[in-house]
Amino acid sequence: MRTSAQRAAILPLLIALAGCAGSGDSQIISYTGDRGVADQPFPANYHAEILSFMRTYLNNPAGVHDAAMAEPMQRTVGGRLRYVSCLRFTPRESDGSYGVVQERAIVYVDGRLDHVVEKPADICAGAAYAPFPDLEKLTR
Repeated sequence: MRTSAQRAAILPLLIALAGCAGSGDSQIISYTGDRGVADQPFPANYHAEILSFMRTYLNNPAGVHDAAMAEPMQRTVGGRLRYVSCLRFTPRESDGSYGVVQERAIVYVDGRLDHVVEKPADICAGAAYAPFPDLEKLTR
């Protein structure tokens, strides 16, 4: 059993660690365990994984316009070399209109979709986009 002095000494450490976890201006939710391995396999099933993910990621997956995707390429994300697919699309708004073009970076760990970067500026710079009609064909 810990004494009150021991508990009091641990509390500042826990608060400091909690502060580190919430820092940064983009939130990353990881779906796989990242072992930090640099030699990542190519995400062979990326096409199907992106479609499955986007069906749940978008509020309304039906009616997406101007969909384009860059095949997975190696980029440094969070200080680690990862395969990344870049997407561009215009989602349908709740009122049926179309807003601005969205860009997302899909990051893979161990060949599987791991997380999405919603503001991929440098990650997707110079990506070679090709039409992605399957994203435009999604339904609810």
